[in-house]
Amino acid sequence: MASITIHSSSTIVPSHPTPTGILSFSDCDQYKPWTHVPTVYVYKSPAAKVADVESLKTSLSQILVPYYPLTGRLHWIAGGRLELDCCAAGVLFVEASSNAKLEDYGDFAPSDGVRKLVPAVDNNSPIEEIPMLLFQVTRFSCGGLVIGVASCHTVVDGASGILFINSWASMARGDKTVDTILQPLHDRKFLMPENPLRPPRFDHVEFTKPPPVILGSSDPEEEGKQKTTSTLLKLTKEQIEKLKKRANSNLANQTMGVADELQPRPYSRFEAIIGHMWICACKARDIGESRQPTVVCTPIDVRKRMKPPIPENFSGNSSIIVRMPECVFGDIMTQPLSYAAGKVREGTWKMTGEYAQSMIDYLAGQEDLSWLRKSSHSNVRAKASFWGNPNLSIVSWMSLPFYEADFGWGRPCYSGPAMLHMDGKGYIMLGPTDDGSLIVAIRLQTRHMDNFKKYFYEDI
Repeated sequence: MASITIHSSSTIVPSHPTPTGILSFSDCDQYKPWTHVPTVYVYKSPAAKVADVESLKTSLSQILVPYYPLTGRLHWIAGGRLELDCCAAGVLFVEASSNAKLEDYGDFAPSDGVRKLVPAVDNNSPIEEIPMLLFQVTRFSCGGLVIGVASCHTVVDGASGILFINSWASMARGDKTVDTILQPLHDRKFLMPENPLRPPRFDHVEFTKPPPVILGSSDPEEEGKQKTTSTLLKLTKEQIEKLKKRANSNLANQTMGVADELQPRPYSRFEAIIGHMWICACKARDIGESRQPTVVCTPIDVRKRMKPPIPENFSGNSSIIVRMPECVFGDIMTQPLSYAAGKVREGTWKMTGEYAQSMIDYLAGQEDLSWLRKSSHSNVRAKASFWGNPNLSIVSWMSLPFYEADFGWGRPCYSGPAMLHMDGKGYIMLGPTDDGSLIVAIRLQTRHMDNFKKYFYEDI
């Protein structure tokens, strides 16, 4: 059994004075869980063995000057909402070692063991005392090294979080300085409600309609009590192409006689893979009832969908959840992949700038947002609906440049979530090499996982 020894724990503050005061959040920030997303960056190059932790601390202190909100603390305000006190209280930095080797962790699939490589967050503490960012650098007996990161989701999402990590890495390896990195933009004005506030223009079922439950179930929460497990599944470039080809195989039949300019574009790898995961999950769960309703939800980054577009250096949350049309197990399992992929497209294509603004206005009109928050990365109980069996909640990290996090020891050999606590939660991520491969991380009830894997690789 691998053991981890903590050698030191320190608070890193900005190297120079930073602005103080209250940062108000957009409702895109507000409905995100205030708990922390745990991720790991794994390094096994020879250079990692002699990594200078002090230089990491120094560069971290420097990067926190432009990223000063990350050193603040949250405060509750009316309506179950939060604000950020930019008080330069700092971030936590832990140094640790393990008697294990990197290979003892296998493929670093999300698990309790991998979660221990990320600093634990005491969510029972007053929220005003909890850092927005926590880091743990763990050295292994083989010479490898892991950086574990816990980031508060209210303050950053995947896109803004990885921009911070990669900027820090570029400074740590000496390629950039505080003045030459892409400067973060903290103003949340881009995702604020309209003034005066308008009623929503769409039916935002993501928030107004609970996800389906198992037919005949008198207590949906029982599904949330089932034993679950996580796994990582690799898709090669060739397998991805097979899925895309399968999803598009009957596109010609659907578009015969349609003018060229009106021809729909082929299904993307995103649509094909989520559609495939949806089919496999329905088959693996084997409820035995073809009329069982099921849905999938996924967050969509709206930076490029807003008018005008949100700048790429925006440092807040810019992803908004969308819900695919409700289907039934029988249709998902018997129809071709194009059916499920089409439902994914139908759900995600509705996320226009106008739809996103309407959703922001809907959230702003809620007296209390506590009921909307859910967390798939901590044990904190939330009021929001359970999105596990018979449903899925899938996040695409395919556009996030995790593997640019080179601190001077080369690219990480793996980066991904350290823990998934919720049945039905999944991530689609880039593989560590530039070979076109992807990695799917997913958590399902243990009794369903073997069949999910079997169906996942069947015929590809």
